[in-house]
Amino acid sequence: MLAKQWLQNSRNVMDKIEQTQMENIKKAAEIMADTIQVGRWVHTFGCGHATLPIEEMYPRIGGFVGFHPMIELPLTFFTNIVGGMSVHQFVFLERVEGYGTEIMKGYNFDSRDVMWLFSHTGINNVNIDIALESKKRGMKVIVFGSAKEAEGKQTRHSCGKTIFDLADLVVDTCVPIQDASVALKNHIDKIGPVSTMAFVTAVWMTVTTVAEILEERGVKLYIHPSHNVPGDTTARQRLEDALAEYKRRIVGV
Repeated sequence: MLAKQWLQNSRNVMDKIEQTQMENIKKAAEIMADTIQVGRWVHTFGCGHATLPIEEMYPRIGGFVGFHPMIELPLTFFTNIVGGMSVHQFVFLERVEGYGTEIMKGYNFDSRDVMWLFSHTGINNVNIDIALESKKRGMKVIVFGSAKEAEGKQTRHSCGKTIFDLADLVVDTCVPIQDASVALKNHIDKIGPVSTMAFVTAVWMTVTTVAEILEERGVKLYIHPSHNVPGDTTARQRLEDALAEYKRRIVGV
């Protein structure tokens, strides 16, 4: 049954992350915790389906203030499949060198910030632009992606490097380079990609570790609560408190 095959493939990737990446996940979490503790941001960026792990962090139930999503709408797949802002334009734009440089002009950064990048192969120009600009600003760059599988792939950027080459720290998502993992009898292409499952797994392993570190340091977390639990009379206020803290940090007060 192909459903079980995909499930096993996903479990294998999750198990491999646990077996091989815990040390780097802890290192990444420590860097992020240092940034959040001093009131600064862990900025998060990706293209296409690599925006999904970004949306997992904040705002969402169980996330907490400190993670800043940088989602460029034309670079997501939450647009038209054909027509305006469609897949053709997306594939073109993520390969345009200099686009990421322009994206960075829209935000304020600090050398104490962290840039957390997501990319399966690490070769497209927008992500590399973001990494290069982040390093120019003195930020640490943390990259999650299929680093080992992507070894030997040629970057599309004139700098000659992938984002894995530029990263201060890499967490390997352990996903096969093809991503899709389930073969069909009568088709060349496989189905059932596992990179999103791997990204989300690695995200929550990291974010929960950040929370653990900050709590041990006595740092208050502004957690985005569920406000749908019967009888929880303070959830709405906790939500307002979290959003107020996010706004305070955004405006730099």
